Amino acid sequence: MNIKLRAYQNEDVKDVMDIWNQVVEDGVAFPQDHPLTLAEAQDFFNSQTYSGVAVNQNNEIVGMYILHPNNVGRCGHICNASYAVKQDCRGMHIGEKLVKDCLIKAHEKGFRILQFNAVVASNKHAIHLYERLGFTRIGSVPEGFHMQDGSYEDIILFYHTV
Repeated sequence: MNIKLRAYQNEDVKDVMDIWNQVVEDGVAFPQDHPLTLAEAQDFFNSQTYSGVAVNQNNEIVGMYILHPNNVGRCGHICNASYAVKQDCRGMHIGEKLVKDCLIKAHEKGFRILQFNAVVASNKHAIHLYERLGFTRIGSVPEGFHMQDGSYEDIILFYHTV
């Protein structure tokens, strides 16, 4: 699959929102517990330091990410990101392209560190990808994520210099 990455544009909002909401509704990876409305999505994606999309050869959006500060002031050089791939396109290495692009954009935006605060321990594909791309595991928070089914799962923290 030929994938190109580009900046989010306002006309992408519906497709990007749908991909984001798929992950939210799955309830096993993102901390949000309700899907975005169209108005919320427009504000949310435009409020990020950078929002990127992955498009295929048919110009269909198949993945997205958001990049923003993880903290403020003296810790403002640390950023955070979230990634989502369209459900029927998972397993095609789109996530890897999103993460690699995000590391480049983070550097361009003046960040020095990309930190993930809450990678759910059962998200083995994400963990494998982050470790393969050179992210360092900081530690874990026992039962830090409330799963959709009501159970609790450990979360893992990672970082990578940019």
